[in-house]
Amino acid sequence: MHEKRRGRGLATAFTAGGLSATCSTLMFQPLDLVKTRMQMRALAAPLCLATVQGGPASAGMVSTFVHVVQKENFTGLWRGTSPSLQRSIPGIGLYFTSLTFLKSQLGKSDKDLAPLEALSIGVTARSFTAACSTPLTIVKTRFESGRFQYRSVLEALTTIATTEGPRGLFRGLSATLARDAPFSGLYLLFYTQAKQVAMRATQTDTLAPSLMFSCGVVAGLASSIITQPADVVKTSVQTGTLPNSTGLLPTISSIYQTRGLRAMFAGIAPRVTRRTLMAAFTWAFYEQVRPPSYPLSPSLLSFNFPNFFSTSSPFPLSPKMILISLSLSVLQILLLVDSRFH
Repeated sequence: MHEKRRGRGLATAFTAGGLSATCSTLMFQPLDLVKTRMQMRALAAPLCLATVQGGPASAGMVSTFVHVVQKENFTGLWRGTSPSLQRSIPGIGLYFTSLTFLKSQLGKSDKDLAPLEALSIGVTARSFTAACSTPLTIVKTRFESGRFQYRSVLEALTTIATTEGPRGLFRGLSATLARDAPFSGLYLLFYTQAKQVAMRATQTDTLAPSLMFSCGVVAGLASSIITQPADVVKTSVQTGTLPNSTGLLPTISSIYQTRGLRAMFAGIAPRVTRRTLMAAFTWAFYEQVRPPSYPLSPSLLSFNFPNFFSTSSPFPLSPKMILISLSLSVLQILLLVDSRFH
């Protein structure tokens, strides 16, 4: 009976994440497209000051919106929606499933998570998810850029694999991890802490959806601003805007030397708006349908996970140390793999 409830809990987490991803992606896709166009203009400006696909080099968010509608019609704002959905639905579903699993192993809910625990859980869950969805992230970014004339997601994946090799499907993996892992870790940290403050202030364990949305807005705003430079680097690597810089560190150096520090914050207005609202909406939606916290059985793992926490173990480790070690190990492995692609 308990095993069935646990299984349903993970399935519900995946389904809830997928549903929230569908709604939020459809609503906020135009902001993602505008952000990508603004970043590409900022990176290309010193090389070509005339006009690129998104409009004049000096255009802001509103001007870019207008330019896209004029040149590509209103539906052009949703360019790249297909790869976005194919990436977000399983990706966010897997992310929430991972969060549910990791929190259940700690035996804690959001109101009990310490800041470092929330940060570690968020980084670990997102690192795995981001690595799995990197090929679709590349396709999404290229669709939005307007520079690539792929007719479908499958054609894009096939073309990239054929012309750039299998490594091309994971181009910019380290840049993606540098953006997504810290964002999710910081978001979960800020979100859980904001919720705990709100719960103490209202003296209740159940917050209204509007209050949870507000907590999400605060968390999303802070996390988006902090990780903005990494997003610019990711866009540059995956679209080939700077052809001689394909790795994380070379791209950072090239952008700073040729475009200046300001270029690292190109497209910050649409990105912060989108990420903040999308994350807040996704979490508020998820909170309404998420599963209860069931402690998962160690039989689901290939080793007896709880024994690491036992004081009778010859090497007792706290849950916090396990999560920190796991986070660092995942990032080290993925960055090592990415280094083989450049």
